[in-house]
Amino acid sequence: MDIFAFEVAGVDLFTIILLCVAAAAAGWVDAISGGGGLLQLPALLIALPATEPATALGTNKLSSIIGTSGAAWTYLKQVKPDLRTALPMSVAAFIGSGIGASFASRIPAGTFRPVILVLLIVVWFWTLLRPQLGQVQALRWHGQHRHYVIAVIAGFVIGGYDGLFGPGTGSFLLILLVSVLGYSFLQASATAKIVNVGTNAAALIVFGITGSVIWLLGLVMGICNLIGALIGARTAINRGSGFVRAVFLVVVALLIIRLGWEVLTSR
Repeated sequence: MDIFAFEVAGVDLFTIILLCVAAAAAGWVDAISGGGGLLQLPALLIALPATEPATALGTNKLSSIIGTSGAAWTYLKQVKPDLRTALPMSVAAFIGSGIGASFASRIPAGTFRPVILVLLIVVWFWTLLRPQLGQVQALRWHGQHRHYVIAVIAGFVIGGYDGLFGPGTGSFLLILLVSVLGYSFLQASATAKIVNVGTNAAALIVFGITGSVIWLLGLVMGICNLIGALIGARTAINRGSGFVRAVFLVVVALLIIRLGWEVLTSR
């Protein structure tokens, strides 16, 4: 009997193994610095070329929310993120992501790529040239109305981006929390995971209602994403903000290369 003839949701075993490896790696990266979609979403699009982009996005969200929830719980127990900021930001991100996901099949992703590429390049150089950024927590306007207004607006905007397009969401959350609100990289990563649960949940609901999720495959990938996420969260906690910053720079650099190539080849 050929074991590779075994299928899940119409996908052969060899492809499932490759997708699970990508999901585990994505969970590890996402738990530390965000950017897991850089690995998992392209893997789905390459492995399932006949699948509609919206279905790949929906399946990606199902896998991601399982891993993100595990990472958020780990951070919640050990890092104690600022829930007064994280929870309202997560609610705003949930709303924004739901709106973004509802337009995901109507607006070409290429419309946003050049803008996102420029923003990521600015973020990368800003972080690289400020080595002390995010090493020590120095909250700005904490306890003040302005702090929460900025967090909620940012959560809504980044959530909308996550529902509409996705890759790099965690990295945008991380740099916003560090550079604008003054969190350390470790605290920012913990807060970003809580917000990411909100964005993934809203997008998954929309994609699920429209039938754009391969549920069984997403659940199988989600288990692997969860394993990677739990390892990643514990690695970040043990290694601290300096390690999170280093992984962040690598992930954003790879995202810049990927988006740059897409922009160049789409012309």
